[in-house]
Amino acid sequence: MPRIATAARVLASAGLLAACAYPAGSTSASSSNRAIPTATTSRSALPHATAAPAPNPSAARTPDPGSLPQTTARPSGSDPQFAKRMRALWAAIVAGDTAARSSFFPLGAYLQVKAISNPAADYRNRLIALYDLDIRALHLRVGSGATLLGVDVPDRSATWVTPGQEYNKGSYWRVYGTRVRYRTVAGKEGSFGIFSLISWRGQWYVVHLGPINRTPGTGAITP
Repeated sequence: MPRIATAARVLASAGLLAACAYPAGSTSASSSNRAIPTATTSRSALPHATAAPAPNPSAARTPDPGSLPQTTARPSGSDPQFAKRMRALWAAIVAGDTAARSSFFPLGAYLQVKAISNPAADYRNRLIALYDLDIRALHLRVGSGATLLGVDVPDRSATWVTPGQEYNKGSYWRVYGTRVRYRTVAGKEGSFGIFSLISWRGQWYVVHLGPINRTPGTGAITP
C-alpha cells in the first residue's frame, strides 16, 4: 500500500508539470505546435530581399542636352525650364558664387556648334571665365538678400543664326535685350541686361551675361 501511494503521488506530480508546460485548453504537445507558428512560417511571411527590383541609376538620370542634336524649335522666355535656370542664376548672383552652370549654354552643344580649332578651351577659358566674373560683379550691385522680380525675354526679336555666321558650323536661335528685374533688401528696384541668349533644342541659355567688349579679365554688367 505505501508503494501504491507513492506511485500515485509521482503520477499526480507528472500531470501537474504537463499542465504547466502547455497553454490552457491544450491537451497535448501536438496541439500546442499547431497553435504556435513555426519559424519557417514566420520567414515565409516576410518579403525576400530579392523580391524588390534592383535600383537602376540611369532610369532617373536626365540626359545632358549637349549630348543630343540641335532642333529648330523656337524657345520661349515663359518656359518653366528656362525660369528654373534663371532662378539658379539668380541664387548664384545673390550668393556671390559661380555654381549656376545649368543656366549656361552646354559644353556639348558648343562643341557641336562652333567651327574653331579648340572649342572646349574657348568655352572654359573665355566664356565660362567671363561668366564667373560677371556673376561676381552683379553680386556687388544687387547685394545679398535681393529678390528676383522677373526675367523679360524679347522672344519676337529672336534670330535664327545659320552656319557660317559667328564662326559656326551649326545653327541656333539668338536674342539680345533680355532684362532681369530685382528688388534689393532696402526696397530699391533695379534691372540689368543679359547680353545674349542662344538656344539649344528649344531652350534659352546664357552665352554672354555681360557685354562682349570690356577690359580683359574683368567682370562687366550689361546696362
